[in-house]
Amino acid sequence: MAQNVEIVRRGAGLEIHLDRPDKRNAVTGAMYTAMTAAMVAAEGQADVVSILFAGRGEGFCSGNDLQDFLSTPMTPDAPVLAFLKAISSTSKVMIAAVQGPCVGIGATLLLHCDHVVAAPSARLAFNFVKMALVPEAGSSLLLPRAVGRLKAAELLLLGEPVPADEALRLGLVSRVVGEGEQLHAARAFVDRLDALPPEALLAARALLNGGSQTVEARIAEEVDVFSKQLASPEFKEAVAAFMQKRAPVFRK
Repeated sequence: MAQNVEIVRRGAGLEIHLDRPDKRNAVTGAMYTAMTAAMVAAEGQADVVSILFAGRGEGFCSGNDLQDFLSTPMTPDAPVLAFLKAISSTSKVMIAAVQGPCVGIGATLLLHCDHVVAAPSARLAFNFVKMALVPEAGSSLLLPRAVGRLKAAELLLLGEPVPADEALRLGLVSRVVGEGEQLHAARAFVDRLDALPPEALLAARALLNGGSQTVEARIAEEVDVFSKQLASPEFKEAVAAFMQKRAPVFRK
């Protein structure tokens, strides 16, 4: 295991396990690099047809590790941008098994997946505006496509958690299973994929995800605004409030 990420090969599937349970799998630059490397390697392996994301412990992913994120400049070669490119351009079927907090990238990653199995404890939160930032990973395009513009506006602007049952109703997850059963159920789905003709499977997936260039263009637009917001007084206040465990004050 490298940098709190464990890569497991299982049949025709690749599993990427976030393994930082004490931080609810908050993602560091090193973790992004490890996940990206695994995905890039999988693209060159014809016998890999799926990539399954899972998180160890009580939460799937609580977003970026803030201190680590602030120490990494948002340059074109930043680890997070390489990961966003990987998830938006992969040809493999992407699956996620989620529980507990799914925050920030932990929520937007799911918009790129083809099948999401959730435990009842799962809570999706697109909390970018609360942190004086803007949506990322193409979510300002993909979320309206998934739930409609008005509901997407509510989720993206307010950033309030979406419980598993509501996420199922909105179509943000595929299934809700018993607590602790999400990885088993996701693996069962992968096993069913493994029984299908791989070329047809991946071709069908490509058709379902047509227009990936549009998603990548939206990511580029988001990154531009995101980078500007990183230098804003609002973001500085959001970070200070987070560190000081107080409510932020954005309006004097």
